[in-house]
Amino acid sequence: MSVADSAAPLLSVEGVHKSFGATKVLVDFNLTLHAGEMLSLLGPSGCGKTTLLRLIAGLEQADKGKVVLDGNPVDGNRSWIRPEDRQVGMVFQDWALFPHLDVAGNVGYGVPRRQRIAEVAKTLELVNLPGMQDRTPDTLSGGQQQRVALARAIAPKPKVLLLDEPFSNLDAALRREVRSEVRELLRDADMTAVFVTHDREEALVLGDRVAVMDAGRIVQTGSPSEVYHHPATPWVAAFVGAVSMYPAEAAGSTAETDFGPVPLLEPRQGPVEVAVRPEDVDLRAAEGEGAAHTVENFEFQGADAVVTVANPDGIRLHVRVSGTQSFSPGDRVAPSYIGSPAVAFDRG
Repeated sequence: MSVADSAAPLLSVEGVHKSFGATKVLVDFNLTLHAGEMLSLLGPSGCGKTTLLRLIAGLEQADKGKVVLDGNPVDGNRSWIRPEDRQVGMVFQDWALFPHLDVAGNVGYGVPRRQRIAEVAKTLELVNLPGMQDRTPDTLSGGQQQRVALARAIAPKPKVLLLDEPFSNLDAALRREVRSEVRELLRDADMTAVFVTHDREEALVLGDRVAVMDAGRIVQTGSPSEVYHHPATPWVAAFVGAVSMYPAEAAGSTAETDFGPVPLLEPRQGPVEVAVRPEDVDLRAAEGEGAAHTVENFEFQGADAVVTVANPDGIRLHVRVSGTQSFSPGDRVAPSYIGSPAVAFDRG
């Protein structure tokens, strides 16, 4: 059954407020999650992401509002279900493995004794660590420790799995490898999961949906493509990826810029700022005397490069080009828009 076929959400957070002293961390917070769905919760540090996970897991209690899991209130309306009775698994940022237990002891910690040996073996197979039962955490690599933490969380068969920045302790190369592997593992296990991250690339890769959060609220929810290409605000546009907010004059379905027309996702009129992604601009050496942009910076990144150009008024435009192209500061260039229709916001 697909997510779309499921009428009732497996998890809902309804009107939740949470403060610590005078600091408001979650403000009228609302969220739904359907069975089999993986949701990326993306936001800057301090916006309340981890507090939300702790509320869902039962490690914190809401001041107001309620959390409903599989149709049953677990927090709010005078209901309170202990963390160990919620069927919610959690993978912590530091993995929190028990150093005095071997892998089997860690993975089997929340599994009933009669099922423990079989479930540990099956779960270790699932996370590609067969036969590792007798190893201790200090003999494992970072990637292996991360898989053991994941195995420990899913072995008791939770209804919802919560992952709090689970890859932050890995180096960049291993992080990319492990996150794709974890996504496939959770797909194979048919898990419902919430990933918390402040890494925009990670959020787009992992989530069926992305919920962008700021100052204790969700400011936009949608598919990775929707959030990236159709941001609700200039802040969301900048937070989910590199963007140039470029001044233009809108006339219906097109906005005119000093580097040419930009098609618009929705018709607008008058002064606007267009959200221009670097990959949506083509850059060529200028011919003749009419060039309006000058290269300020060139960053070679291997397969591609990022070029910062500016018009005579100093308004910058970031452009992603092939790594086979080369530009130098001072070069006169002619950008042109080649992307899909862009989002425009009113210019104050």
